[in-house]
Amino acid sequence: MINYILIGIILVSFVYSMFTGGADALSGAIMTSGQQAVSLILTIGGAMATWGGIMKLAEASGLTRKLARLLSPLLRLIFKGLKKDSLALDAIAMNITANLFGLGNAATPLGIEAIKRLEEEEGEKDTASRNMALLVVFNTCSIELIPATVASMRAAYQSGSPMEILPCVIIVSVLSLMVSVTAVYLFNGYKGGRGRK
Repeated sequence: MINYILIGIILVSFVYSMFTGGADALSGAIMTSGQQAVSLILTIGGAMATWGGIMKLAEASGLTRKLARLLSPLLRLIFKGLKKDSLALDAIAMNITANLFGLGNAATPLGIEAIKRLEEEEGEKDTASRNMALLVVFNTCSIELIPATVASMRAAYQSGSPMEILPCVIIVSVLSLMVSVTAVYLFNGYKGGRGRK
């Protein structure tokens, strides 16, 4: 579907430029946009590689695992029904920690592992339980301590202070997470899956 939308936008732009005398501007934009796109990708790629390396060091040093342990008591209050020694809880804590540090690539397999563990521990195979829905919400509204991608884009466009958005990003992420978690509990009747508490 998105392909048809993009083709439609290109065709409408072409026809509009022909009728309004903007064909020169359109052809100029076509010639320069590719160069700008490559430049932007290289800028973002360099910044992401730098931050990714820093975050990998945090992971290798055990900092992410320590943070995951600190988060476990709080997560037990949110992901109800999971025991202290739950393997699913460990995977959830590591997934959320990876997202906090901006390690999206590391967070994905941890999230998949957490869902598998939840399936085993909760016995849900065909229906997503409340805890599974909460995990998806935490991944969608993930709070990042370092929004490296957005900061890189701002730097690429000569922002004087690319990281000044950090407080806004954190506030919006926390608020959206609170609303989403509340919605999961409200629509799930404070129970997980098929009536499980």
